[in-house]
Amino acid sequence: MPKDKRPRGAAGRQQAQGVKHPRKALYRARAHANPLSDSQWPVPARPSDYNWSDHFQEFFQAAKGTATALNDRRSIDASEPADAAQPSSPTEAAAALEPAAPTTSATNSADPTPPAQDAGSPQAQANSVEDDPQTLRQQQHEQAADNGQCDLQVRFADVGCGFGGLLVRLSPLYPDKLMVGMEIRDKVTNYVIERVSALRREQPGKFNNITALRTNAMRHLPNFFLKGQLHKLFFLFPDPHFKTANHRRRIIQTFLLAEYAFILAVGGMLYTITDVQELGEWMRSKLDAHPLFQR
Repeated sequence: MPKDKRPRGAAGRQQAQGVKHPRKALYRARAHANPLSDSQWPVPARPSDYNWSDHFQEFFQAAKGTATALNDRRSIDASEPADAAQPSSPTEAAAALEPAAPTTSATNSADPTPPAQDAGSPQAQANSVEDDPQTLRQQQHEQAADNGQCDLQVRFADVGCGFGGLLVRLSPLYPDKLMVGMEIRDKVTNYVIERVSALRREQPGKFNNITALRTNAMRHLPNFFLKGQLHKLFFLFPDPHFKTANHRRRIIQTFLLAEYAFILAVGGMLYTITDVQELGEWMRSKLDAHPLFQR
């Protein structure tokens, strides 16, 4: 029997849908980078100078369209005459004064147990939503969009995002939050951008709230974020810089924690994780000793 050579798994789905995802092998870069080098790339002078809509075009367009529709609807409601509901004839006015017929309920007042709900009823569907946090967050995002309350500021930042795995996992869980991955290596940054672009083509309407950019987070975080803007700041598996002479290159430093506290909102979360015990103890000691952070 001939062997089936058709690609399986993610590769098979991509081929069937005609969406080509980037290959990591073509975007390999050195595992270590020197954040204290004099490398130069464009950095905004202040956060207000940076145009985030270039990264989240679909998200911004959807929010703008929703806000326009909401304003139009409010204008129509405000322009309606106040006496539109008044009766147009004496007969209708007399009918409005007559007492309404009493209504009946199918629920037995002596039995506090409510009637059984059909599986397709709105109430049953609402109960099922409560068991699915992701669906609940999506509905909350849609309600916020309907009310013209879309948040157009970046709230989550993944410093040293690598190949973007965290961003891809968080995107459907927090569809109403804009997230950015910040990476110092150019090839890795390009991979994340291509990966997000492929996911958007593959699943229209999704992954519009994540992006990546190349920058040196040890130097330029305050150039991108306002005071108290971020809700979550991630440092996952940062470069350990094992040599004692290179400890000054580590991303968690006492002098840098003041900057992280500045761009984090009150009550914001800073997440760290590592598989190097010595680095974990280093980061914990720096955070415990800083007066602006607590566990």
